[in-house]
Amino acid sequence: PSVLDSFALLSGQLNTLNKVLKHEKTPLLRNQVIIPLVLSPDRDEEIMRQTEGRVPVFSHEVVPDHLRTKPDPEVEEQEKQLITDAARITPDAAQKQIQSLNKMCSNLLEKISKEERESESGGLRQNKQTFNPADTNALVAAVAFGKGLSNRRPPGSGASVQSGQPGAGAIIAGASGIQQVPMTGAPAQQQPMLAGVQMAPAGQPGKK
Repeated sequence: PSVLDSFALLSGQLNTLNKVLKHEKTPLLRNQVIIPLVLSPDRDEEIMRQTEGRVPVFSHEVVPDHLRTKPDPEVEEQEKQLITDAARITPDAAQKQIQSLNKMCSNLLEKISKEERESESGGLRQNKQTFNPADTNALVAAVAFGKGLSNRRPPGSGASVQSGQPGAGAIIAGASGIQQVPMTGAPAQQQPMLAGVQMAPAGQPGKK
């Protein structure tokens, strides 16, 4: 009989509790503050799962931080001081301070954007190639080895290459300062050659 009486009492209390919880004026339990009843320094896997790995244990060290509904006394005092200082400022002064702060932020953002643009443009200038390697190689080959240069003289220079003579018009290294002076109308006689460049006989004027 004592067990049945206890069971009946527990059943009645559970029914009453269910009615209270199902009542529309009862707030949701998820909005209520949790009161820790058991603290353990051991690792709790369930707490790890619920907190996504942020809280490994539910001990006396982490409970005051995680279940606190008010900030620290020092922080609360600082907030009160800030609220008091803000209440003393007139709306016009507050508006001026807001505009000044916005202007400072805008200038700072503009400077940061300018620095970023300059750094990007500087990087592009460093990476951009300002010459054509093919043209450079062709110019070096032409200056050093005469590659690609024509042997023909420009018309109207007053000198023509004598045909039929060996080595006519040839450019030999070491004889660049010797100029060939052909004789127009001269008999086809053997003329002295110097380093492969035909030389006109000294003291013989050209015949007409």
